[in-house]
Amino acid sequence: MPIKIPDLLPAVDLLSSENIFVMTETRAMHQDVRPLKVLLLNLMPKKIETENQLIRMLSNSPLQIDFQLLRIDHTESKNTPTAHLNSFYRDFKDIKNNQYDGLIVTGAPLGRVPWEEVRYKDEVAEIIQWSQQHVTSTMFLCWAVEAALNIFYDLPKKLREEKLSGVYSHRTKHKHETLTRGFDDYFQAPHSRYADYSVGVIKNHTDLHILASSEEAGVYLMASSDRKRVFVTGHPEYDAETLAQEYWRDMEQQPNTPIPCNYFPDNNTDSKPYSTWRSHANLLFSNWLNYYVYQMTPYQLETEEDK
Repeated sequence: MPIKIPDLLPAVDLLSSENIFVMTETRAMHQDVRPLKVLLLNLMPKKIETENQLIRMLSNSPLQIDFQLLRIDHTESKNTPTAHLNSFYRDFKDIKNNQYDGLIVTGAPLGRVPWEEVRYKDEVAEIIQWSQQHVTSTMFLCWAVEAALNIFYDLPKKLREEKLSGVYSHRTKHKHETLTRGFDDYFQAPHSRYADYSVGVIKNHTDLHILASSEEAGVYLMASSDRKRVFVTGHPEYDAETLAQEYWRDMEQQPNTPIPCNYFPDNNTDSKPYSTWRSHANLLFSNWLNYYVYQMTPYQLETEEDK
């Protein structure tokens, strides 16, 4: 089954050209199935690019998915047309009484900003708390992990001396856990963050299960026992050239920005990078959809109070 998205969303033409099966809302109306309702809280600056990346990941599944977009506020975006946001994104006040099968909260370009100084921290906290009663399973990506750990465990932000940027090798800790089912013993995944997630801190201050980690990058994948919360400290959804785009952006501000590790061929920034993590990323998202969302969610999302 394909992922169902709005008829005019830019991802329709782009992903169709890549032979990725997506279905417009108009066509989906003729199928007599209940799609999984998945909500995306998109905090990334290049929202259309992030939409495309995550739709690619979610579309690699036999399940039909009703994909909806959520914004935090109406602050003008430098990278996304206002018309796009007004056409495809919904406000929290309009959906807060709904139930969802899945929620994905993206990263955000907040680098060294302390949680207390995040402009929209109250809005993010409200949505994350809301998700515990209104969403079957939530996946937090990169910066969203930092926010969720603060909200659920009062865990303060710990910074690395230098930005962690590049593609790193990770070891699977529990290969028979459903979320890591089919993972190789070691796999590659990209990171782009200042936050530090050491194994010791996670073990000592949370009750989360560490499912994969890296000697260089620290904890990569964690999950709660009830499968309602999944934490991914990296960016498995990234395209092959996303880290390069971030590197050149950072170079404009800091000319001595280190080259992303294990990324450019022969460490030559003139060489075109390629993806070494796509198979892992697809498996991670399909396992989440199947075992943490589809197998756990009720057939009827609405509760008696919602009716």
